[in-house]
Amino acid sequence: MLSVLRTARVRFAPAARRMAVRSFVTKYTESHEWVRIDGDTATIGVTDYAQNALGDVVYVEVPEANTEVEAEDVVGIVESVKSTSDIYSPLSGTIIEGNANVVANTKLVNKSPEADGWLFKIKFSDKEQLDALLDATKYKQLIEDGH
Repeated sequence: MLSVLRTARVRFAPAARRMAVRSFVTKYTESHEWVRIDGDTATIGVTDYAQNALGDVVYVEVPEANTEVEAEDVVGIVESVKSTSDIYSPLSGTIIEGNANVVANTKLVNKSPEADGWLFKIKFSDKEQLDALLDATKYKQLIEDGH
């Protein structure tokens, strides 16, 4: 019986560990949004580079849940003391959530643009659109090239 229990423990422990691990991939757009991919869901916000260029953010408009969007649709606005910038959806799909915290506390975009300052979540419908997004190396090159 003991050998059966040991075998069961060994057999099931790795599966339990695999289930606990989540894999996130972060991609970027040429319009300076980051896209954190988790399965068929993506969380989107403005990059640190973008928030630095904008300066102090004073107004944020995010999309409403259950809104159907196409890639490159304008879905929100980030307004700063320097300028106003449209927020584009990098993917087609259904908006799951707009970040109400960032609407209420716009400073989150400046303080934590790639974490608490996220703007919206989307359940995307076309995985092939991910291929058009930039990886970290290509995004860094885009910035260095002055875009």
